[in-house]
Amino acid sequence: MNLNPLKRGESSATPAKFDRRAFIVEIRALIALAIIVIFFSLLSDKFLQYSNLVLMTRHVAMNAILAIGMLLVILNGGIDLSVGSIVGLSGVVAGYLMQGAPVPFTGHVAYPNIWAVLVISLIVGIFFGWLNGLLVAKLNIAPFIATLGMLYVARGFAKLITNGETFTKLAGEPTLGNTGFLTTFAAQPLGIPLPIWVMIAFAIVFSIILNRTAFGRWLYASGGNPRAAALTGVPVTKVNIRIYVLSGFCAAAVGVLFTADLHAAIPNMGEFSELNAIAAVVIGGTALSGGRGTVRGTLIGAFVIGFLVDGLVLIGVSVFWQETIKGAVIIVAVAVEEIQRILERRQKLKSAS
Repeated sequence: MNLNPLKRGESSATPAKFDRRAFIVEIRALIALAIIVIFFSLLSDKFLQYSNLVLMTRHVAMNAILAIGMLLVILNGGIDLSVGSIVGLSGVVAGYLMQGAPVPFTGHVAYPNIWAVLVISLIVGIFFGWLNGLLVAKLNIAPFIATLGMLYVARGFAKLITNGETFTKLAGEPTLGNTGFLTTFAAQPLGIPLPIWVMIAFAIVFSIILNRTAFGRWLYASGGNPRAAALTGVPVTKVNIRIYVLSGFCAAAVGVLFTADLHAAIPNMGEFSELNAIAAVVIGGTALSGGRGTVRGTLIGAFVIGFLVDGLVLIGVSVFWQETIKGAVIIVAVAVEEIQRILERRQKLKSAS
């Protein structure tokens, strides 16, 4: 007898074709974004200039890619505090390989080409994400504790590799066949920075994963009610591991892009970026308890955070006030979401009575 109800259109945890509540949440975030754009465009003529919009979107792209990975984890009711450190470690690994990596026990130095550098850097992020998944799914360690510990482990490795210094020789040597890192990963196809193209690609791919695959249905189901999902045949443990692997992958991609963008591999790179990613996910309407959220909403949240911060910089607001205002926006977003949930529960109680 087949007890698995998780076919398309049969599970209440599966995202519907049109989710009225999610639409209202996203409209709310869109309204906030529109207010930000109007407000700063009135205060500064430069805000809506094409060059500034491209620059701001480039900043948004880095956080948005990271936030997409964070979205998967939060949809499952977890959290990943290690992504900022994985950004730094993956970037440092890329810089280390570009400068030449000593081969153990041989006395030789390897100079891998840029695609090998990319693959190895991504594997580093995937590996640390896999470790997070094992700690959470297999050992039942709370996601907050597991990823907090991994935050320090990954950051420590980044500092050990660099000895606390910065790698700046990333151009490569033609005679060694390892040139092109900066020109490739800091390129601007059609005049648009590569991180923006990567953000678009990630948004499309992960939207398809969440809405058109069994894994996406499993994720929404396990996030909404993991015990019920397990009883209906959802491989909850596998889902748990995979989401952290994908989060690590997203963080590693950002690490490579950041390194190319800065022309340097810095061990502290990505510090506190996990907080910006969480903010984007929350502002985009994702429930911290899991089971509800979209890539579309997360992108809107990333634009709200990015345009707000860049707008404050543009009009000369103190960096201390920038942090205060950003924190207030996050608190308001969570408060409004909680108020909406309370009102909906009251409405259900009234209907039941």
